[in-house]
Amino acid sequence: MGVLDGIREKILRRQYEFSKHAVDQSILRQISVAELEQAMSNRSEVIEDYPDDKYGPSCLILGFTTTGRPLHLQCSYPSRPLIKIVTLYEPDPALWHNLRVRKTD
Repeated sequence: MGVLDGIREKILRRQYEFSKHAVDQSILRQISVAELEQAMSNRSEVIEDYPDDKYGPSCLILGFTTTGRPLHLQCSYPSRPLIKIVTLYEPDPALWHNLRVRKTD
């Protein structure tokens, strides 16, 4: 099983927790738990990988809610008992090419 499949499986089983930052951001950005779960189950893909992150291996995932809202979700690898949601947000098209590649301008 790949990293994305493992993350998806744990998220859909609700085996995850939010960092304080992720809770704050979800409130500020009006992202519901249901939208997070939808984004993980609909066309999600790893767009950046951080195997050497100082808090443990993590990755950035792009997914879409059932209404088509794009979300970026940074979370830990599935090797943890609970997936740690580090942050989540709706990507700004001014900062991302095709929602997948950071603009370097």
